[in-house]
Amino acid sequence: MSDSVQSAERTAREPEGAARVKTVLVVDDVESERTAIRTAIESRTKFRVCGEASNGVEAIRQANELRPDLVLMDLAMPQMNGLEAAKVLRITMPTVPVVLLTLHADLMGPRSSVLGVTLVLSKDDGLAPLLRCLERLLGRKS
Repeated sequence: MSDSVQSAERTAREPEGAARVKTVLVVDDVESERTAIRTAIESRTKFRVCGEASNGVEAIRQANELRPDLVLMDLAMPQMNGLEAAKVLRITMPTVPVVLLTLHADLMGPRSSVLGVTLVLSKDDGLAPLLRCLERLLGRKS
């Protein structure tokens, strides 16, 4: 199904005049991390988590199925890491921002955008920078 048909179907289900809630796909192999991120997003912003995945392979499948407005993904995961998944998503969903979370953000540097990643955030910085990033990338104040 084409992106324009899916977008039209999504719009048709929404009440006229209502702003569509922006959605985020959360990808991390640690369930407690996914839960903490979901809770923060849904309680402290106006965005909604549309799905979760525990590795890069699941992330690609979920992203193609759910069509999120943003993908938030851990770097180190089994089966396929976040960087490999981001490269695939950049091809299949080129307009969707991919934010990579890692303990090694300082090692990524400017090459991350070439590799399909919109932004790299350090897990050490906590949730506040992540929530500000979502607000900036999804274009809404929360």
